Amino acid sequence: MSELSRTLSIDYDATLAKVPAALKAEGFGVLTEIDVRDTLREKLGVEFRRYKILGACNPPLAYRALQTELQAGVMLPCNVIVYEEEDHTVVTAIDPLETIAVRDERLRPLAEEVRMKLARVLDRL
Repeated sequence: MSELSRTLSIDYDATLAKVPAALKAEGFGVLTEIDVRDTLREKLGVEFRRYKILGACNPPLAYRALQTELQAGVMLPCNVIVYEEEDHTVVTAIDPLETIAVRDERLRPLAEEVRMKLARVLDRL
C-alpha cells in the first residue's frame, strides 16, 4: 500500500505539537487521537515506542465523499500516524488513492485532492 511519509529530525513531542496546525492549514481537524503505547501497555502489559494515530477530517471533503458513496465512511477519517525512532520522528498518512479511490472510481478526483492536501500537510512539518 502506498503511503505519504516524512522523517523529521525533530523529537516526537515537537513533531506531535506541529501536526494539528499543519492539518488545520489544509482544512483538517483532529477528531480522534489514539495513544498506541498507552493502549498496548494497558491491554497487553507490553512496552512500545511512542506512537499516536490521529484521525483527521476535512468536513467538506468528507461530505463530498459520503454524497458520492455512502460506504466511503468506512475509510474516514484519514489516519495520520506519528511515531518515534531512536534519532528521529516519522509522520505517515495513508494514500487515499490506494483506499477510497479503489473502492469507487467516482471518488478518484476527490482522493487526488485529499492526497495533495495530505502531501502539503507533511511538507509543512
